[in-house]
Amino acid sequence: MEGWQRAFVLHGRPYSETSLMLDLFTEGHGRVRVLAKGARSRRSNLKGALQPFTPLLVRWGGRGEVKTLRNAEPVSLSLPLSGLMLYSGLYVNELLARVLEPETDCASLFFDYLNCIQLLAAGQGSPEQALRRFELALLAHLGYGVDFLHCAGSGEQVADEMTYRYREEKGFIASLVIDNHSFTGRQLKALAEREFPDSDTLRAAKRFTRMALKPYLGGKPLKSRELFRQFSVKAPAEKPLNSPD
Repeated sequence: MEGWQRAFVLHGRPYSETSLMLDLFTEGHGRVRVLAKGARSRRSNLKGALQPFTPLLVRWGGRGEVKTLRNAEPVSLSLPLSGLMLYSGLYVNELLARVLEPETDCASLFFDYLNCIQLLAAGQGSPEQALRRFELALLAHLGYGVDFLHCAGSGEQVADEMTYRYREEKGFIASLVIDNHSFTGRQLKALAEREFPDSDTLRAAKRFTRMALKPYLGGKPLKSRELFRQFSVKAPAEKPLNSPD
């Protein structure tokens, strides 16, 4: 198995008449862009396999920014995502494609991703817990260090009912100001543990991850959020916690 890597397709697009340009998320090399020559031809044994959420074993070659896919084999059937879970999975894929530097070690993040996608595929309840945990794991991988458990001003441990205001590059500082940057000590402890027992802590986690990920995403909107809006219009219901709005 020398040279083989476990991988998932993050995004693919047609290239020439018969090929595909793919962004892969691999266990050992992180995000890798490859050209899958002939993958769209009628005779290709890869046709249908190079899709998001299908566990793959892959090999590639080349020295440039775009590698050439040598081999790809599906490990199993595609993980079954549909509806809200599918759009949540597309969101996770787009996050990785947008923020990961190419060909960096992502071994631990790969398993966070796998766990997230498996939870989404299980389709039990809301995708909220899985999404928030993955976003926090991604921020940790990116080197986004923040102390959730201590006041950045005094150094004291956060108190459940005290309010702390988030300041970039400083952390959470005790404050009487209540706004979108404010969090209770209880919410901060939930963020530190990546455990969200109720809607209050889940909403707080969403607020924080949106703020923290914004510098990495820049001003370009996420396409998956627009898809989610279209899905919500077609299937109106109570607004989910992970709505992009």
